[in-house]
Amino acid sequence: MDVIAWTDGGCRGNPGPGAWAFVLVQVHNGRALERAGAEHGTTNNRMELMAVLQALRALAKPGLELLIRSDSRYTIDSCHTWMPGWKARGWQRKGGPLKNLDLLQALDAELARHRVRFDWVKGHGGEAGNEHVDALLNTAMDRLVAGREAAHERRFTWSHPLPT
Repeated sequence: MDVIAWTDGGCRGNPGPGAWAFVLVQVHNGRALERAGAEHGTTNNRMELMAVLQALRALAKPGLELLIRSDSRYTIDSCHTWMPGWKARGWQRKGGPLKNLDLLQALDAELARHRVRFDWVKGHGGEAGNEHVDALLNTAMDRLVAGREAAHERRFTWSHPLPT
């Protein structure tokens, strides 16, 4: 495993102001990168997908083995289970057009650059990485609603235990 990522997205209202966040941790040295962003008039599912997309885009080197930990079953199922069928049907679901098609197609391209495994983690369950990204996205939403710059980036050393 090269990198572990925690991702999260959320909204206040659906649609409403929303935010996404991720933290990437290099397993061999604990170096970490966190980012968050926000936008008006979005949905929870879009922000969950955006968190994974932004995390993948932050990886400059292709071919990494990556573990993504998310509390969004929608995101995990979209990226891991449903995407092959949607692609085979011309990016349609059985019941009609796909929502969030732009993000799903962008995720498909980014996922192809790496060896990615997804793990579901219970939201607000006390796991350090999940709690960390939840706090980041809530801060980004607070800033957006207050009319301040919501974008955030920081590099630091991760000090919590990593899952295996």
